[in-house]
Amino acid sequence: MRFHQLAARVLLVLVVLHPLLYVVPRLTPDPAAAAASLQGMFGSPRLRSGVIAWWLLIALVLIAILRDRLRLRYELWRLSHGLGAAAVAALSLHHTLQVGSYARDAWSSGYWIAMTALALGSLAWVYLGAPLAQLSRPWRVVSNRPVAHRMWEVVIEPQRGAAPPFAAGQFAWVNFGHSPFSLVEHPFSISSAPAALPRLAFTIKESGDFTNRIGTVAPGTRAYLDGPHGSFTLEGREPRPLAFIAGGVGFAPVMGMLRELRVQAYPHPVRVVYGNRLESQILYRAELDALALRVDYVLSEPPPGWTGRIGELTPHVLAACLDAPGRAEWLYFVCGPAPMMDSVERTLRGWGVPASRIVAERFKYA
Repeated sequence: MRFHQLAARVLLVLVVLHPLLYVVPRLTPDPAAAAASLQGMFGSPRLRSGVIAWWLLIALVLIAILRDRLRLRYELWRLSHGLGAAAVAALSLHHTLQVGSYARDAWSSGYWIAMTALALGSLAWVYLGAPLAQLSRPWRVVSNRPVAHRMWEVVIEPQRGAAPPFAAGQFAWVNFGHSPFSLVEHPFSISSAPAALPRLAFTIKESGDFTNRIGTVAPGTRAYLDGPHGSFTLEGREPRPLAFIAGGVGFAPVMGMLRELRVQAYPHPVRVVYGNRLESQILYRAELDALALRVDYVLSEPPPGWTGRIGELTPHVLAACLDAPGRAEWLYFVCGPAPMMDSVERTLRGWGVPASRIVAERFKYA
């Protein structure tokens, strides 16, 4: 996801500069002529497909960056993003083949045609191929129960066929009660352990257009799943002492990992720092307390008589919770609201923890 965003920003800069660079040689002798030349390019019927693609790509990237501020429904944004990307690809190919002086020979034109076909094929797979594959692997909701204030645990199992293997901490795109061709699907962390297969549990917070109604999803509801995805896992990492730092519903993938570590009888020390605003928001507290781990609960608005830690996950609080010797050598998993994660990562780096031992899972991407 990060690569996708960075690549889109770099591509946007290059595309914006593309027509401007043509007039740079004329700026010094005659700026007015350069400006007139640029205006002429944007008004030329011969360049129209490229100009439309130019403006459309700018709009596509800006809308993606500002989606939360614009308050666009996710489904509407996803559809417009896919269609817009297809239009940019097709218009750019037309512009390249009709105008581009570097695409006149067969090898160059063949290259750009192949790359455009690959791009459009990937979109076709997302919107048509993957849903067709999901039709043959339906799931159904087994249970749906509240597990904390405004948080629910939805358990699903395959109606036929085997459940896909996954690593504790991963997520999946899940569609409850809609056709797999519907755009109403959302990414949720898997909070169960692989040992619980073929059932999968998702811990979901009421926080959006769809999730505000998550408590109404009834057992027996058909579901479709795309996944698992994600690298917020212990797979391929050197066994060492672990520290999990989570905030709010960011504890969902951590719970899946803790459940798996219990099954594996993990031999190294494990510590958990879990922050919330209210005590009623603590997920799986009874199960956590039964794991015989050191768990530090941190509340910013504690009730009377609260005996746990108070405040935010500040450097001072983290230092008190993670006071073990050699903590710079531990492996840290961080998940929660973006400001909390930024603060925690700065603290860990200040302790000398290398970036390779800080594994982060962000639910929101800026």
